[in-house]
Amino acid sequence: MLAIDVNDLRKEFQIQKTREGLKGAIRDLFNREYSQVTAVKDISFQIKKGEICGYIGENGAGKSTTIKMLTGILVPTSGSIKVNGYIPHKEREAFVKGIGVVFGQRSQLWWDIGVIESFQLLKKVYRVSEAEFKPRLSELVERLQLSDLLNRPVRKLSLGQRMRCELAASLLHNPQILFLDEPTIGLDIVVKTEIREFLKSMNQRFETTILLTTHDLQDIEALCSRVIMLDDGRIIYDGGLAELKEKWGKGKDIILRFAEAVQLERLQELTSGMEVHWSVDDEWTARVWIPQNKANVSEVLSRVVGVMSIEDIQITQMETDDIVREIYQSGSAVAKPTYRNESDSGQASQEKEVAPHA
Repeated sequence: MLAIDVNDLRKEFQIQKTREGLKGAIRDLFNREYSQVTAVKDISFQIKKGEICGYIGENGAGKSTTIKMLTGILVPTSGSIKVNGYIPHKEREAFVKGIGVVFGQRSQLWWDIGVIESFQLLKKVYRVSEAEFKPRLSELVERLQLSDLLNRPVRKLSLGQRMRCELAASLLHNPQILFLDEPTIGLDIVVKTEIREFLKSMNQRFETTILLTTHDLQDIEALCSRVIMLDDGRIIYDGGLAELKEKWGKGKDIILRFAEAVQLERLQELTSGMEVHWSVDDEWTARVWIPQNKANVSEVLSRVVGVMSIEDIQITQMETDDIVREIYQSGSAVAKPTYRNESDSGQASQEKEVAPHA
């Protein structure tokens, strides 16, 4: 069953041009000129019930515009949207009962009154019965550790405290779909971890569908199995996070600290026939580069460990942030980078070639 169904969605804005100087300002009063900006360009995607999907992109890529159309705040220029079976901007009253929304930089709580009073007001807005509200509130207060915050005005809360309250507010009516726009922006690592764990548990218990937009890719890694990547209003990737890493990952760099002096020629001899590349940092330290899908890490290590004494091993690989950055620089997730390592004066170097993905 689909929770979100988007087909050929497009959003255009008319932006007023402004002329310079006093004369220009006067002319703008009587003869305005506009330019057309297309924020979202004919995108299509479907999200199943109970799925947690990451929706990512650079600033201005069209993420927030999409979320505003999905939540009924903006009306699409063309295309179709169905969320929980409703058209958001047409069936607003029935539609909002089944969704929860958290905008990281905007609050749905009333600034000068206590948190519990905001919750009571939202209970009336969403028409939640007292029998449903009490146990739901108790659970949210316990899980998000809000008991000491309920009687404080929202303006006196820290950012982390307010975001926990915002999450509770968005879930008071037990929505089927939760839209999160930068929910962990500006938060410390402890609060981020708490929020991530809470969202995972809500998804598992209630099959809450979550669409998450964020610049923090650790949120994506912690929560999402699928990611939709947007660039200049178009979808450039829609698929699994593991598949993205597999497709764009360059390989692994392993640093080995030996108990005795080591020679480059000996290491190359031990891994003869394998597509790996060795370099020596100093008399006791060497590193081996294992290109993606070219050799198995355990096999490389077994050949060395069986012969030489190793004191320490460190394995590093390309981070998700680096992968996403490289995709945006290329402008497409269709092309796959391939890497060839060559030894240059005892140091490993990389030469990048871009080839179409088969």
